[in-house]
Parts: sequence; C-alpha cells; structure tokens
Amino acid sequence: MDYSEIYIRRIRRLCKERHIAINKLATMSDVKQSTLDNIVRGLTKNPRVKTLHKIALAFNMTLAEFLDFDELNDYSFDESDDE
Repeated sequence: MDYSEIYIRRIRRLCKERHIAINKLATMSDVKQSTLDNIVRGLTKNPRVKTLHKIALAFNMTLAEFLDFDELNDYSFDESDDE
C-alpha cells in the first residue's frame, strides 16, 4: 500500500465513523474543498502538515492522535522513497 493511501483511508474511515461528508469536513477544517478532494482522490500525494493539522482539529484530534494508528505506524519507508 502506498503511503498516501494510508492517510486517505484514515480520513475516509474517520468521516464514515463520525458521519461526516467530505464537503462538510472541508467546511469544518477550513481546508478548501478542492484541496481536500485532491487529497482523498490521491492527486495530492504529500499534503502539508498544516493541512493535516486542520483536518485533525476538525475531527477534534491532535495531529499526533490523527497520525497515530496501526497502518501508519507499521508502514516501512523504502530508501527509494527519500527525496
């Protein structure tokens, strides 16, 4: 699984669990609808920390809580992924 797919799944899962549509999340997080759409469609592979922080706050989570889940914690970066 690609790294970007992991946090896309996280956003979608949290939206589903909390009954929040993506467009509602955009409003709640003060992230542009187009930006959020690009993230969840996988067009934006590496969103800014500031954007992820806003999304986390919309879920009433810290950024650390938002990023602390098994799929991400178990992810192994290949050396070829380094830029």
